[in-house]
Amino acid sequence: MKASIGHLTQVASQQDRPGTCVVASFLVAEAIDLTGKVALVAGGTGGIGRLVVEELRQRGTLVVTTSRSHVDTSNHVAADLRMPDAARDVVEDVHTSYGRLDIVVNAMGVVAFGDVTATTPDTVEELFMTNTFAHIFLCTAALPKLSRGGVVVGISGVIAEQNLPGMAIYGASKSAVRSFDEAFGREARRQGVRVINARPPHTETGLASRALAGTAPRFPHGLDPAIVAKRIVDAIADGETDLPSTAF
Repeated sequence: MKASIGHLTQVASQQDRPGTCVVASFLVAEAIDLTGKVALVAGGTGGIGRLVVEELRQRGTLVVTTSRSHVDTSNHVAADLRMPDAARDVVEDVHTSYGRLDIVVNAMGVVAFGDVTATTPDTVEELFMTNTFAHIFLCTAALPKLSRGGVVVGISGVIAEQNLPGMAIYGASKSAVRSFDEAFGREARRQGVRVINARPPHTETGLASRALAGTAPRFPHGLDPAIVAKRIVDAIADGETDLPSTAF
């Protein structure tokens, strides 16, 4: 069964009799040409974000990056997106400068390790401010400015599918992103905007070595971040609406 929802198509597999359950239901948007699109990538100067930027630019997208760091490069805005006003200012600046905003990717993130009882309130606050609140503030600011057919990507990681001891608070901050994206995506559809939550498995970005607190456990060798970045950009271009860990 197919039902048109704006520029999206809902595909469902179900029986016709009342009371039977839906076997599969997902949203598929039309593929988009990334050439000439304008993208804002938060956390676009490191880890996966930098590679997402490179991949988008290779496909003809004009990309503006933002992070807390001042970077000596063109098309970069230094801003602390943990502050709602800063998120609004960055989005407004991009929209005013280029006349449109088509894609927003949030690749920001910090991590901490250790038992819950060993984690300080300051670390808890920083995890949620950077991983969760900044994402919400960025999405809230971006939605009114995004073009119809626009895309928002949040990266919550596999930890949002199964939290782990020693990473409980970090996992909670990322699970909150996944939960937010699920509901935000339904709201954004009303404006013709697609929301993708990406949950790649452990990826060799070096983030674990820069933890706010604690020592990382011994992880198996992770994915190549270039492959993860390409998969995310493919999803943007191909009309996908969710990237679970099994999609990588």
